[in-house]
Formats: sequence, structure tokens, C-alpha cells
Amino acid sequence: MKIPFYTPAPKRDLRQPEPAKVPTLPHSSLAAMYKAARMGGDFYDFVMTPAGRLVFLLADIAGRRAEALHIAAATQEVFRKKVEENFSGEYINEHDAMTDLLIDVNRAIMTAAEGVRNSPAFIGCYEERLGTLAYINAGHPPALLRDSTGITRLPANGFPLGLFSHAAHDTQLSVLQPGAALLVASKGLVESRHKSKEYGMERLAEVLEATSFADAHDLCRLILQSVEEFTNHRGKPGVVENDITALALVRAATAMSASA
Repeated sequence: MKIPFYTPAPKRDLRQPEPAKVPTLPHSSLAAMYKAARMGGDFYDFVMTPAGRLVFLLADIAGRRAEALHIAAATQEVFRKKVEENFSGEYINEHDAMTDLLIDVNRAIMTAAEGVRNSPAFIGCYEERLGTLAYINAGHPPALLRDSTGITRLPANGFPLGLFSHAAHDTQLSVLQPGAALLVASKGLVESRHKSKEYGMERLAEVLEATSFADAHDLCRLILQSVEEFTNHRGKPGVVENDITALALVRAATAMSASA
């Protein structure tokens, strides 16, 4: 009996997303910092529109790192293209633009993954002149907003991306007061562990409320430092199984007026 010769399927040419360029804002600071791991692919990107809107995305794409980053590369192309198309005008319906953007990003993830791929994501559109934040939290850990009233959570209002091709989420609205700080932390950061204990949202909120920081970059650095100190055991760093990412947006204490 002749045994048929088996030829393995060719490997895909896996890409990586382009490095995100952090825009400079006149009256706010913006930053993102991450620590890579073996599994998962935290992915963030920023687009500054001609009308002065900041549109940003933080997603946690499940799976092996190389494959997750390949999906992120395809997602980045769609994200940048659709932001340019949907947010370029001075006067837009942010609710509709955000909803359409999320639908396109969701389908890009599923197309690149060739099927289902769990991808919690937070998408925001920040209008610096007014301090308004239109956002969609698709199965992502709550973003945290710190201002004069304390800490406010911006919880998930829909399923993660990459699960349902026709998923739609309602756009939510929040406001960053002068001096307010927005912190979006990835699932891997929140779920970082020391033995069986999780870092958790409660600890993250406490650290944000108690921490003094100069700007968004300083805030991200201090948050990652807090996680590292939590996971260390007798001076030895813990095992990082998933990417950990902190993205921060801090509005200046003396913000520009709405009529400027």
C-alpha cells in the first residue's frame, strides 16, 4: 500500500501593526505604555483629525502573540481609513460615526482572524475644546475617570469585538473636567497576579485616586510600576502571561474655553 505524501499547508505571512504615533495636544497630554508577553496582542492606535478630534483605540486580541499582531495590523488599516472618512468634517454626528467605526473594526478583526476571535476593545473620540469624550466599551475592563468628584467607571456596554459580525453598540458620552484624567487599562493589566491574587479593578482605582502625576506619561509609568511591584515576589518579577497596557489622557487644569 502506497502511503500518500503529506504536504503541510504553507504558513501565512504574518504582519505587525505600525507603531502608534502619539499626537501632541495643545491643552491635554496623551500617553500609552505596555509590556509585551508570550500570549495575546494588546494593540492601541491614535488618529488626530483635521477638525481637532482625537480618535483612539485600545484592543486586546486573544491568541498567540504573532497571530494576534497580524490581526491588529489588518485592524489598524481599517481603523485609520475609517476615522479619516467618518471624522474628517468639522460638524459630524459623533454617535453615528462611532457606531459605524466600531462595526468596521469588528468586521476587520473577524476577517483577518478568518473566524471568531475574542477582542475586548475601548474606542474613544475626544473633543479637546469641549472636553467631551464619546466612547464605546466593547467588553473591555472599565475605563477610569478621575476628576474633582472622585473616580468614575466607564463600564462595558456591549460584547467584545470579534464574536458577532453584526454586533452594534451604543455610543456613550462623558466629560473630562479641567484637570481630569482618563485611564484605560488592558485586561492583562487588571488580571496580573501575585500567586492566586489578582491586581484587580479596585486596586487600580485606588492607585489612580491616590497617585500624584505630572502628565499622562507619568501616570502610565506609575501604573505599570504599581503592577510590577504587586506581581514581584521577594524582588523577583512574576511571570507575565498577557500583555499589560496603560493608556492615559489628562486634560490641563486650565483648559481652553469652549468659545476659543
